[in-house]
Amino acid sequence: MKRIVLITGGQRSGKSVQAEKMALSLTDRPVYLATAHIWDDEFRQRVSRHQQRRGPQWTNIEEEKYLSRHDVRGRVVVVDCITLWCTNFFFKQGAPEWEQPTVEDALKEIEEEFDRFTSQDATFIFVTNEIGSGGVSADAVQRRFTDLEGWMNQYVAAKADEVILMVSGIPVEIKKMRE
Repeated sequence: MKRIVLITGGQRSGKSVQAEKMALSLTDRPVYLATAHIWDDEFRQRVSRHQQRRGPQWTNIEEEKYLSRHDVRGRVVVVDCITLWCTNFFFKQGAPEWEQPTVEDALKEIEEEFDRFTSQDATFIFVTNEIGSGGVSADAVQRRFTDLEGWMNQYVAAKADEVILMVSGIPVEIKKMRE
């Protein structure tokens, strides 16, 4: 039976650990689908720490954009994370600003890819960030990205069976699956 869970919160709130614990409570062979583009050495080290924490029972898949390329039917999949996934659609590396997609175009493409991916019969646990919870950025590009991320989080939350907000390592149920 298809199930979608969204785990959201601020940086270092415990989102990924919560998602991993949930996945392991549902299966002994979960899938970890990483959406990150490795930008620099510091980020590469972060990714390495995450991989070491998970261990060998996980099937690791790295996919920056097109999640639907992967057949995960019947599996429990942690997708970490929507924020980095959105970044991959929002920024075309090396392209000048005038060639970057609009927020609307990027959002449409991400929503369509989300729908294709989640049409599979699987359990999906999406991790995301609440980047709009702070003040308004002075940078126009960051404001546009915050809009994109916020709208995508709303899109996923509307389709999710459960939404969990992580606060200082504590899961707070926002939307609970109907029994």
